[in-house]
Amino acid sequence: MEETKLLDELGKTFPDKILETSSFLGDTAVVIVWDALLDIVNFLRKKPYEFNMLLDLTCVDYQGRSPRFEMVYHVFALAARKRLRIKLAVPDDQPVVDSLTPVWKNANWLEREVYDMFGIRFEGHPDLRRLFMYDGFEGHPLRKDYPLRKRQPLIPLRK
Repeated sequence: MEETKLLDELGKTFPDKILETSSFLGDTAVVIVWDALLDIVNFLRKKPYEFNMLLDLTCVDYQGRSPRFEMVYHVFALAARKRLRIKLAVPDDQPVVDSLTPVWKNANWLEREVYDMFGIRFEGHPDLRRLFMYDGFEGHPLRKDYPLRKRQPLIPLRK
């Protein structure tokens, strides 16, 4: 599977959903519109591409830019041993992205981490709640505008 063939096929199949593509030294990336995520990953899971593994997902906070947040997904095709990076900008006024838990089960904990640290909500997630911070924690600590010395409400210790 050649990277250019994959990028060409994505461009033909989703002409209004692909914003940008790049491939350099085996690092293949595609930038998509935020509401096309499920359609594109479901397409990539099928033959002939078979991207059957979600390696990682994360968020980037570009404070001062609009849209402020960008989701980044790394997927892998086991048979072809190829990686693909999928990026999408998340609107500031509605930081919501479709959940990939119906497609890849390991997205569950990864999405919970991004929700906890950045405040991005995942539509259709089966159990979206904090993963690292306690329930009374205020804010999202990996956002660039989170105060460095913010004091959190105290919670009683369990006995």
